[in-house]
Amino acid sequence: MTLILDPDDPAGWREAPAAASGIGTDGPGATAAGDGGAGSRLTDGLNPEQREAVEFRGQALLIVAGAGSGKTRVLTHRIASLIESREAWPSQILAITFTNKAAAEMRERVEGLLGEGASGMWISTFHSACVRILRREAEAIGLSSTFTIYDSADQRTILKRIIKELDADTLGFTPASAQAKISKLKNELADVESYARNANTNDPQEVMFLEIFRQYTRRLRDASALDFDDLISETVYLFRAFPKVASLYQRRFRHILVDEYQDTNHAQYSLIRELTQPVPAERVAEMEQHGFNTRALTDAAGRIPGASLTVVGDSDQSIYAFRGADIRNISEFERDFAGAKVVLLEQNYRSTQNILSAANAVIANNFDRKEKKLWTAVGDGDKITGFTGYTAHDEAQFVADEVEALHRKGVAYREIAVFYRTNAQTRALEEIFVRSALPYRVVGGTKFYERAEIKDAMAYLIAVANPLDELALRRILNTPKRGIGPATETAIAQFAEQNQMSFRQAMRAASGLGLGPKVTKAITGLATVLDEAAAMLVPISPASTAGEASSPSTGSATGAAKVSDVLVFLVEQSGLIGALRNSRDPQDETRAKNVEELVAQTRDFDRENPGATLVDFLTQVSLVAAADELDDASGTVSLMTLHTAKGLEYHAVFLTGIEEGLLPHQMSATEPGGPAEERRLFYVGITRARKRLYLSLAMSRAQFGEVAVAMPSRYLQEIPEGLIDWRQSPGMATSRGGTQPRALNARRGHGQGGGVWGTRDRDLERFSVTRSDKPKTEWANRVTGTVRDNGDLTLEAGDRIRHVDFGEGKVTQVTGEGTKRVAHVSFDTSGAKKLLIKVAPIEKL
Repeated sequence: MTLILDPDDPAGWREAPAAASGIGTDGPGATAAGDGGAGSRLTDGLNPEQREAVEFRGQALLIVAGAGSGKTRVLTHRIASLIESREAWPSQILAITFTNKAAAEMRERVEGLLGEGASGMWISTFHSACVRILRREAEAIGLSSTFTIYDSADQRTILKRIIKELDADTLGFTPASAQAKISKLKNELADVESYARNANTNDPQEVMFLEIFRQYTRRLRDASALDFDDLISETVYLFRAFPKVASLYQRRFRHILVDEYQDTNHAQYSLIRELTQPVPAERVAEMEQHGFNTRALTDAAGRIPGASLTVVGDSDQSIYAFRGADIRNISEFERDFAGAKVVLLEQNYRSTQNILSAANAVIANNFDRKEKKLWTAVGDGDKITGFTGYTAHDEAQFVADEVEALHRKGVAYREIAVFYRTNAQTRALEEIFVRSALPYRVVGGTKFYERAEIKDAMAYLIAVANPLDELALRRILNTPKRGIGPATETAIAQFAEQNQMSFRQAMRAASGLGLGPKVTKAITGLATVLDEAAAMLVPISPASTAGEASSPSTGSATGAAKVSDVLVFLVEQSGLIGALRNSRDPQDETRAKNVEELVAQTRDFDRENPGATLVDFLTQVSLVAAADELDDASGTVSLMTLHTAKGLEYHAVFLTGIEEGLLPHQMSATEPGGPAEERRLFYVGITRARKRLYLSLAMSRAQFGEVAVAMPSRYLQEIPEGLIDWRQSPGMATSRGGTQPRALNARRGHGQGGGVWGTRDRDLERFSVTRSDKPKTEWANRVTGTVRDNGDLTLEAGDRIRHVDFGEGKVTQVTGEGTKRVAHVSFDTSGAKKLLIKVAPIEKL
């Protein structure tokens, strides 16, 4: 029996896995997961390609997983097979995803396959894994282990202050532009010093940016804080600057699996490269001298081979170049990792064949990609529905009507999503959804943790956990109002700088600032509240209560206060919750309830994570991603951008605004690879649909206050005509004097040139919104242009009403209360509709 040091318990030894000596190799020590009963249990039901990916053993594996091809199943079964076949301990596995939600799903699936045998794995996001490493190794890079993680709003607050102090706005700098440039540099692993070496000192703008970057870096370091980009870049710097530290993690993680590899940026790629480096023989010998048993892991040359790397991704779904994602990471994987095995997953388990055929046809127009054809065994399914409206409101009305029709057929609202390229497109959609009384929510709006009152409460917790965080202290200094103005805040900061102390220490010494007694009392009072809250987090032993030094050996200690107890103490003693409750502003009542909801969340955290610390809670909150906040159980239609839609799926999907200038977006024309990435974005949108797909566009669209002619997207031409059933707007509106469909790529007969699309001149003529001979339409834009306030109009089932556009109809039922009362009406000629009584253009007959 061979013993190795358990990486999760440095004091404990465990029996080495049977194939430990062959980890990461194709040698005699490696075993196939498919051998025996355990392997077959984990590969039953997999298709041949999935089985191959699960059973492969080697240094590098690229799984090219098409949309809906079961990649999560392959990853989880691969992890389970490594553990169950005793080729690795759970603690030797690092699986990286891009969202906390995906990580939780993967963890649950592996635990479902293995039970308790799965405990000890690291399944997390890049950022979560790096935070875990940095908290352990913070001292090596000069940080406190309680460092704060700044979000985008915190970054902009600091940059706004720096830009104001430097008068950098005169050179065109804004917090947003500076933040974007700093983020881009950090994702490329460039710091202030490396940027300075190549900066053009003759360019005033570049010199100014360098100073902004330098001051921003210094302020984060002074506050013992990192931003999100730092989490990854600092981990890479740590490994490169301290090879011995890197060796500990290279020894620990023997199997690294990365999901959504096409979305990795240069810093993330570099982190993976560092973790998969072999440990040289001389360092292995040194580790042995320090008590680390490595014999079961070394090869004939005395080295620890590099970890086995499995990456899963699809270059056709690389849509985050604007965030720094580098498609070359996946397209050049075989060059970076010589001898890598490539497995193609093409069988789709999500969509119908008509949807997949459209997606295949579109993406085939991109070059420099690994060829694949998605297919399914579920059949062709319904045709794609296409719609061309006069205006964006016309398009939105079509979407609303189809959503209602789907719902009547039994499709839940939560199974329907509407996608768009830009957030500006939501205005028309929201207007029509409100008037149609359809439940919806805009994904990507103001998140819970982004609300001002929540950030205030969180700032109190951060100030307790990290006394060096000046940003948090400045936020709460006069929140709630204490009579501490900007001049006093500046005086505290100057006092701290002159006396070489922290902002928090200066607050404690406020009596030396020469301020008035009232202001001095407010400052020292706040400092006292923070100190008392910090004291709650320190375990108290019987010895310490008797005036002796606290020691783990002196009796049983009273545990530190829970996070929820500390938060309750802070919001009550600071006056934050009281100020909101006693305010005359009706919105403050909601804000108070939000703070109470935060308290409830901390109680849930305490219950689910016994023994967890305040830093653990703050870390968890900091790592919440936008897509993680999707509530799949909500009974609402989801409205979101195409970028947000990545990784999701719905029964029915509406892709709106499929027009030149929107998709592809006009800004993509000037960017290298821009139109190809926009095509991938369209492909991602198409492949989110399981059963029904709708493509819509408008003939004209209002942008920047002006109505402009809209042309259909070039991508529509790439979809075979037989896959789409094109419709037109309600009414009899047609082109060419009422003889042909307005849908621009509908089938055209009788000798029209140009195939499906006709000639360019004809397209322009059909799309003109200035033609004087445009036929009259039964469906004028009154539907979306007429709103009235019906006051206290009451309707009951059986009442007859007249609608400006829909004519006369009978009320079948009334639901909702107050201003949200909805009339369900059966119109004589327009069918069933739902109307918001408060604003609908109706009158009671």
